[in-house]
Amino acid sequence: MKDIKMNKVLIALDYSPTAQKIAEVGFSLAKSMNAEVVLLHVVSTPSNYTTIYDPIMGFGGFVPLDASQPDAEFLTKTAFDFLEKVKDHLGDTTITTTVKEGEYADVILETAHMFRADIIVIGSHSKKWLEKILVGSTTENILHDTTIPLLVIPTKKKN
Repeated sequence: MKDIKMNKVLIALDYSPTAQKIAEVGFSLAKSMNAEVVLLHVVSTPSNYTTIYDPIMGFGGFVPLDASQPDAEFLTKTAFDFLEKVKDHLGDTTITTTVKEGEYADVILETAHMFRADIIVIGSHSKKWLEKILVGSTTENILHDTTIPLLVIPTKKKN
């Protein structure tokens, strides 16, 4: 059997409270393989940013947005600030951060190819079946379209 060297891990994060778990698991995986880490946040529609979360890994820069007044520059700056806080939380200044705009699955895959990631780490929010049918699943879309290994971190809350 031939060993496969993993040199780069792409970790895709959103602002959900589960982002810390995804970041920490992905980072631990990368460190165990002596691989570089790339943190990605995909900026999407402004309506996805109207929910305010408690601080995540020291980042509390969430501001309610008027969904009718999207400000891509503000969303991008806030996303970079968030990723810098994640980087600080993980304690590794060599982590690369990037923010892209677009459809989640497409952007995650494009970024993985751009950075030549050897594995993608994402979370699965375990949406209800009807929402999944109507909206689709980012995880399923990535899994369907990728040739890059994918580590899915379940983030479903225990009952």
